[in-house]
Amino acid sequence: MVDSPEEDYESLSGHRQETPERTWNMTRGFLSVALPEGGAEAEAVLLVVAELVTNAVRHGGGVAGFQLAAGPGTVTVSVKDASPVPPQPRPFDAREPGGLGWHLVQELALEVRVDIGPGGKTVSAVLPVPR
Repeated sequence: MVDSPEEDYESLSGHRQETPERTWNMTRGFLSVALPEGGAEAEAVLLVVAELVTNAVRHGGGVAGFQLAAGPGTVTVSVKDASPVPPQPRPFDAREPGGLGWHLVQELALEVRVDIGPGGKTVSAVLPVPR
């Protein structure tokens, strides 16, 4: 349980593959504490979670870790997968699905980091939220 929105909410790591539905539900619970008023900022966090988790499932072999953290005026979303290949922007083609998610994450976030390690990569996005 979260004592303060400035604390780490929950980290999921290890061998268990997390589903998009589970990470979505965790994010909604986190936001009920960190951003109880909701609004556009909460929707942006949910959208970034959906995009990063979808990318991990499609391109990284699944979600190996998931973390949400609230700081002063920010929420950081971190998603880990087993692939060491960093995300690549794809050109948009209206005839093909996909191609917008990575651009959207970069547009909504103040900062996006990709940390590559021995077990794959962690993609983190820092989003602005009201204080």
